[in-house]
Amino acid sequence: MQIFEERLTLRELIRRRIHQEVAEHNAASPQPRRLLVEPNATEQALNGDRAQRSRRRVDAQRQVALAEEAFGRNGFVVLVDDRQVTELDDEVDLRRDTEVTFLKLVPLVGG
Repeated sequence: MQIFEERLTLRELIRRRIHQEVAEHNAASPQPRRLLVEPNATEQALNGDRAQRSRRRVDAQRQVALAEEAFGRNGFVVLVDDRQVTELDDEVDLRRDTEVTFLKLVPLVGG
């Protein structure tokens, strides 16, 4: 992802990542991708089989809202270099060598 600003809020960083993913998805990229926020079971059922689902348009604004909600309930964490960003409105410094990591958290079965 290319970002030209030196500082952004985490909320804006997430929004840009999702808009980029959705644009790639909606352009019918032939490679399957794992989005930060995936359609829920109802959306998957309504969208039909996997081949057909990949051609359906995804609403970026809805995905941004779902991602913000997921972040708020610890569905994923974001690391900027080696520091965890804990608030959506925290600003992060971005340099040419900055590494941003999105870690999706999944509950363990049976524990």
